[in-house]
Amino acid sequence: MNTLAGGLHEQSRVDDFVSRGWWTSETIDGLFWRQVEERSAELAVVDPLNRVSLDGEAPRRLTWGEVGAEVAWLAARFLEHGVQSGDVIGMQLPNSIEQLEVYLAAWTIGAIVSPLAMQYREFEVTNAANDAAFDAYVCGDSFGDRRMAEEISQLREAVPSLRVVFSIGRAEVPAIPGIVRLAPQPADADEAVAIEGFRASRPNDPNECVTICWTSGTEGQPKGVMRAHYDWLSFSWAVIDALKAAGSRDQGGAGELQELGADDVLLNPFPLINMAGVCGFLLPWLRTGCVLVQHHPFDGPTFFAQVATERVTCTILPPALLWMLLNNDELLAKVDLSSLTRIGSGSAPLQPAMVRGWQERFGLRVINFFGSNEGVSLLSSGEDFPDPDERANYFPRYGAEGTTWASRVSTWVHHKLVDLETGQVITESGRPGELHISGPQLFGRYVKADSLANPFDEEGYLKTGDVFEIAGERNQFLRYVDRAKDLIIRGGMNIAPASLEQLITEHPAVLEVAVVGDPDEMLGERVAAIVVLRPGAELSLDELVEFLRARKIASFKLPERLAVIDALPRNPVGKVLKRELRLAAV
Repeated sequence: MNTLAGGLHEQSRVDDFVSRGWWTSETIDGLFWRQVEERSAELAVVDPLNRVSLDGEAPRRLTWGEVGAEVAWLAARFLEHGVQSGDVIGMQLPNSIEQLEVYLAAWTIGAIVSPLAMQYREFEVTNAANDAAFDAYVCGDSFGDRRMAEEISQLREAVPSLRVVFSIGRAEVPAIPGIVRLAPQPADADEAVAIEGFRASRPNDPNECVTICWTSGTEGQPKGVMRAHYDWLSFSWAVIDALKAAGSRDQGGAGELQELGADDVLLNPFPLINMAGVCGFLLPWLRTGCVLVQHHPFDGPTFFAQVATERVTCTILPPALLWMLLNNDELLAKVDLSSLTRIGSGSAPLQPAMVRGWQERFGLRVINFFGSNEGVSLLSSGEDFPDPDERANYFPRYGAEGTTWASRVSTWVHHKLVDLETGQVITESGRPGELHISGPQLFGRYVKADSLANPFDEEGYLKTGDVFEIAGERNQFLRYVDRAKDLIIRGGMNIAPASLEQLITEHPAVLEVAVVGDPDEMLGERVAAIVVLRPGAELSLDELVEFLRARKIASFKLPERLAVIDALPRNPVGKVLKRELRLAAV
């Protein structure tokens, strides 16, 4: 059995959170099998519309009962090939029905899943596999022009812990030595009874690790984030509570709010490998019994076709895409968004004009999400933030005196801002500090935690590395400033790239932007704007500076270098790699 197995959180933490009702006896696999029992004949999941171009497989649509039958078959195969409770299964699959089935089959037998980005090659896969000591590995036969199973066939030689490698798919393909081929199908009666008996004889403990997701690695090597049933399911309530329907669209989103339920249809455009996919879509799907539509990788025509065809009610999109769409009347005229009742966004500061535009034109309150694999959970919902400008700029400051919030997690989650230089806790507005956060949604630990810096402070708060400041008339809000590592210090003045990026994206010529600091002998750093322009657009540094001057910002924040590039460099989960944009010190 893998050394990562067993209880993830200390017993004192478990006893505390269980006594408060923040953690319960629920498990993720238990949610799934409950839906199979109660909603067997109802549609559960839909493959990407363009799946043939992804991995050569025809897209499918399965009911909860059909998914359950295939999960039981797959769980039986895992057991048959020696996968045990507590083993770590590495998984590299695109968003698909089979991807969900691997998760669910592994959790059914108590195994841990470590999902990897499809962009990872042998180098990244080998590093993760050795760090987490993978016992088994599951990949697809192909992905685009890549032959995934062939790439991974030699993995055993580089990963001593690895006992078995699976490829999964339904198409007929030549056998590969050393690879066990899995073609999911309904379990027969004996297999179904055997898996049911296994679950009864060995029920999962909610404190057991269920996933090892990997941090983005934008500034260094990715870290393996270990999470249990307890903290994932607690984390999911923050998303579910925020995803209340924004009211009647013809009333500008001012009608009665509606909780996410079985009648909803979720469209997932995020790789289902980290917080955004798991907490934003997989867990709400399992908890509500609604329909989950998979999408991968993001493709505009396919995405909007799925919205229309599947009558999608809820999805989450990057702010740049929502801004672009809002300003493209020609494209809006071609797409049918009438079924949408909820849209979320995040990963970068939201433009107030974008959030306001979607609410005024379509009656949709864009929900502002800020989260991380480790358990940061700040969400500005339409219920708590009816004003679109406030929703774009602020997050709830849980615990602020005289303010209550709609989400149940507002009484579970606590945070403080800590001065990066003095270590003092900040209580006044307008003073930036690092966000420290606590609560039942936090992860247990990192893989190889002993070799890494302790991410928690002396009171058990997670040190997030994100800089916020207190805001609002009653100090009831938090305003995101930037990542601590991204702050630009010019002549002793702190400059937040995120705030500048928010302004620059409102320039009509700019599609995307990243602001970084260039080294300077006299000032320390100077501001540089790296932009991707809209098709046919042009932009000079002088024009950009004048645009920003009109916004009345301080002159020390104005860019002193402008670079136009075709695309911003990103990691496999879409975060901009700013280290590749910075000029090297001379």
